[in-house]
Amino acid sequence: MSTDLPALPDDFARVLAVAAHPDDLEYGAAAAVAAWTSSGREVSYVLVTRGEAGIADLPPEKAGPLREDEERRSAAVVGVHDVRFLEHRDGVVVEGIDLRRDLAREIRRARPELVVVNSHHETFGPGAWNSADHRAVGRATIDAAGDAANRWIFPELVDEGFEPWQVRYVAVASSTQPTHTLDVTGHQEAAIASLAEHQAYLTALDPRPVAEQAREVVLATTGGDDGRARVDFEVF
Repeated sequence: MSTDLPALPDDFARVLAVAAHPDDLEYGAAAAVAAWTSSGREVSYVLVTRGEAGIADLPPEKAGPLREDEERRSAAVVGVHDVRFLEHRDGVVVEGIDLRRDLAREIRRARPELVVVNSHHETFGPGAWNSADHRAVGRATIDAAGDAANRWIFPELVDEGFEPWQVRYVAVASSTQPTHTLDVTGHQEAAIASLAEHQAYLTALDPRPVAEQAREVVLATTGGDDGRARVDFEVF
């Protein structure tokens, strides 16, 4: 996280944020989402899975609906009300043609100038391996942004009524190779409240109060509590 990075371009009106699981966007990017919606930009979410394999003591058929509900409430806190789930299977997301097609469809549906996705890199830094789902979804989203603009890739999407759409930017959150930064000062509290909506998930991870966990995570991912906050992105 660096104050020396150039500012993220702001010449866009619509954003599509893509994540592998409920809660992924809330680990950092939600402060950026709050900044965008508060300035009148339109943001939509696409979740590749419902996170049904994410709670050890809860079977997938119960965890999935619970985590979907938590994500919808979490998104609403930062002004996002269009939340779609692709229902790929949590934990075994396959980076391939089917996922690229599904994501290209959602890009053509939402018609965003900016697509946001979490890191596709192998690690989050030394000693922090990134999950297979995150890597697959990150790479497939970057590819799908190009696919969405090409009429001859997935021509069946045109038959479904989804005309090609050219994305202007893809911004990768939580990247180990950031290129741009966004000032999110004044939006940390919204991001904290958004993450805290993942009550069942966070409680399963850590016995500490959910509000305490959420504050710790958001401050760590937005530059602390020194009065100025930022979210870094790797921009393509």
